[in-house]
Amino acid sequence: MKNILLRMLPNGNKATDPVCGMYVSKDTPNGGTFEHNGEIFYFCAPGCRVAFSKEPQEYLSGNKHIDM
Repeated sequence: MKNILLRMLPNGNKATDPVCGMYVSKDTPNGGTFEHNGEIFYFCAPGCRVAFSKEPQEYLSGNKHIDM
């Protein structure tokens, strides 16, 4: 599924959800965005955004992730 979505998005218009690893369109992220330390993160769903907002360092360090 990820590869199919990647082909649908123009280069530079995609981001990886730091919680679940799904690819997300930067133009229309279903889960919205969250700014942390001056960087904007994009999310596939609101639940991933909420989880990240509570423990951003855990997700960015790779210590925590959600398998989809």
